[in-house]
Amino acid sequence: MSKIETRGLNLFYGSFQALINVNVRVEEKMITALIGPSGCGKSTLLRTLNRMNDLIDGVRITGEVLIDGENIYENWTDLVMLRKKVGMVFQRPNPFPLSIFDNVSYGPRTHGSRNKAELEDIVEKSLRHVELWDILKDKLDHSALNLSLEQQQRLCIARLVAVTPEVVLMDEPCSALDPVATSKVEELMTELKKQYTILIVTHNMQQAARVSDRTGFMLLGRLVEYGETRQVFTNPEEKKTEEYITGRYG
Repeated sequence: MSKIETRGLNLFYGSFQALINVNVRVEEKMITALIGPSGCGKSTLLRTLNRMNDLIDGVRITGEVLIDGENIYENWTDLVMLRKKVGMVFQRPNPFPLSIFDNVSYGPRTHGSRNKAELEDIVEKSLRHVELWDILKDKLDHSALNLSLEQQQRLCIARLVAVTPEVVLMDEPCSALDPVATSKVEELMTELKKQYTILIVTHNMQQAARVSDRTGFMLLGRLVEYGETRQVFTNPEEKKTEEYITGRYG
């Protein structure tokens, strides 16, 4: 069974239809990339997977989004638990104006962890997971806002990992980073997929080719093509995919 599946997914912003009959299956513990020109629906599709679009006025959704076989758009869905299971990393790092320790422990505290030793263990494990522990272990009381952009992005991923999600959504996670920092975050993605199902939205086709196992090409709200990354980039089935990848538009 797929980790994530959409069936006949449509999304409207008022009268504008941003997603049109999207059907896709995302396999567990793989990196899936969504590519396509600006405004094609990539980020909108990503946000349907943890119902972040619910926060936007005038949004209407039809169809189904199944995670582990359960439709997350049923009325009884617990949104707090959904967003614990399906976490999100945004374009620009968004650490809280708190200490490094309080950033990483924020989620566990919100979900009921109060024991100091337990929180210390969670913080250490989460920072080790993103390879920041050795760098920051003596600075846990320092403000997270003093970190470099790349370290802030890693910290945001550690904050996500601390609540033990199953799915990690990344919306242009490297768009604010330089090439060296981007390379480090890409290496981290590859390591994280051993434990998590990862979906990334990226305008950087080279990044999609480097890190993803499967790629979906979107255009004007439709999923035009979806398959193994190597096949999509070297032998696309759809003419529109080939035109986009070869730079004829976008």
